[in-house]
Order: sequence, then structure tokens, then C-alpha cells
Amino acid sequence: MSSMEFSLRQLMVAAVATVAISGSAVAADMSGEAIAERIKPVGSVYKEGDAPAATAAASGPRSGDQVYGTFCVACHSSGVLGAPKTGDAADWGPRIAQGMDTLTNHAINGFNAMPAKGTCMDCSDEEIVAAINHMIEGL
Repeated sequence: MSSMEFSLRQLMVAAVATVAISGSAVAADMSGEAIAERIKPVGSVYKEGDAPAATAAASGPRSGDQVYGTFCVACHSSGVLGAPKTGDAADWGPRIAQGMDTLTNHAINGFNAMPAKGTCMDCSDEEIVAAINHMIEGL
């Protein structure tokens, strides 16, 4: 028997042994709890009104700064697609002149390139108003 045949034979024996050992280790615990643990979902999907919104409500409303930093900053820090830049009086002036009701309505329902609630679908109307106030603070 050549050394190559001997090495191939050793490799095959090692592979079979590895499969046999690992297979028996996995199959060793066939209890209901172990099976449930192995097949449990890795994530969850929530619909509107389910746990995440209730959790957010339970912890209290987010501040304008928190909402801005999570959802609004991507567009309002640089003026993406014409978004008024945070703290820029020239950008915000004409919008503020339309009145806070109009400004709030546009933020909540969407306007031009801005999606409804700026993509913060679990934000309350009050949290959206707080984010607006954060962006126009000091103007």
C-alpha cells in the first residue's frame, strides 16, 4: 500500500469518526426543552400596537433630542432633498411663517420628500413636535 493510499485511508477514517461523534453529541439531548431551544425563532415581528410601542409608551415619551438623533438627523443635519437644516434660520423661516399647525401637519403626515413622521412610525405626535422644537430651538 502506497503512502498516499495510507494517508487517504487515515483521512477517511478520521472523517467518519468525526461525523459519528458529532452526530451523537447533537442527538444526545432529545428532551423537549432541548429541541425547543434548538428550533426557537431568532427574532420577532411586531405589528402596530404590539409590544414595542407599548414598551416605548411605558418608558415615557422620548425627548426631541432623542427623536432627532435617531430619525431626523440623517436629512436635517445636511439638508438632504431640501430638508431644512437644524438651527438654520434661513431654511426654517418660511416654514415657521406658515404656522406651527402647518409645520406639525407636514411633519406628521409627510410633505414633499419627507415621509410621514420622518420614518419614526412609533413616534407619538408629541414626540414629533418635540423633535421640531429641537430643530428650531434658538431661531
